[in-house]
Amino acid sequence: MVESTRIVLASRPVGAPTPANFRIETVEIPEPREGNVLLRTLFLSLDPYMRGRMSAAKSYAAPVEVGDVMVGGTVGEVIESRDPSLAKGDVVLAYSGWQTHDVVPASSVRKLDPDKVPVSTALGVLGMPGFTAYSGLLKIGQPKHGETVVVAAASGPVGSAVGQIARMKGARVVGIAGGPEKCAYVKDELGFDAAIDHRASDFVEQLLVAVPDGIDVYFENVGGAVADAVYPLLNTYARVPVCGLIANYNASGAPEGPDRLPAFYGRILTKSLTIRGFIQTEFVKEMYQDFLRDMSGWIAEGRVRYREDIVEGLEHAPEAFIGMLEGRNFGKVVVRVG
Repeated sequence: MVESTRIVLASRPVGAPTPANFRIETVEIPEPREGNVLLRTLFLSLDPYMRGRMSAAKSYAAPVEVGDVMVGGTVGEVIESRDPSLAKGDVVLAYSGWQTHDVVPASSVRKLDPDKVPVSTALGVLGMPGFTAYSGLLKIGQPKHGETVVVAAASGPVGSAVGQIARMKGARVVGIAGGPEKCAYVKDELGFDAAIDHRASDFVEQLLVAVPDGIDVYFENVGGAVADAVYPLLNTYARVPVCGLIANYNASGAPEGPDRLPAFYGRILTKSLTIRGFIQTEFVKEMYQDFLRDMSGWIAEGRVRYREDIVEGLEHAPEAFIGMLEGRNFGKVVVRVG
């Protein structure tokens, strides 16, 4: 028997999550049976979608039950294998969640090559966030040469990839991020044409100046006040891939004020807008292998850059997760577990 330390959902949050919503446990897990492998978690991915899984509300995926391990993508090392396809010492991409060890079917993991790129990138630019950017932008956004693309949460793992890919497609790219440091990174290091701080008192005015020809593609990661500023600037036939709405994830009730839905529908109608929500898994069969080929090449060529926000120790995952929802992270949040 192997002991595994894990973090479980202790209670469902009302509003923003707190440390009290999580609990650390130590349990024994059995040895792997035929066809399974025992993994030691090296890295854990923290992502905004996990907030939705903490709630009981109906969504595209089942909620985490109270008392169950928090879900999440992981990179793990095989420490015992009962399947010929994997050997002790192999490093794999898995979905073990917030725990130090796990037993999973060998067929459910993907072997990684630590000699090519850092294995943590399988949780970021070469993983789910990177593929979300790639598939959502190219399948739904379809940026064309000379168009204007605006990206919310532009310094994050999805937004940063969206903007860099859009630039390679010949678009003019404007990033929206929180704070001068993140905006400088987006513009100076990632090569966006402009970066706007959504916390600035004159954010709306700055955005208007940055998009003199309007907006053709808006990659939505945020919602809230950012979306309120963007939507009036959308051009006719603009496309909006809706990836996330992090500004609303901690809401515990309906927003105050008048019903703005009729005006929103009116804008969709009069501007012939395409607004399409998506979950990246729907494009895996069609686009994932192309993504791995293209993104690996772009990284090797230096055409796509990425940034990781490494947190040391599984015990710090709740604090890091809460901070991520508040925008305190800078880059892809990854917990170094092992």
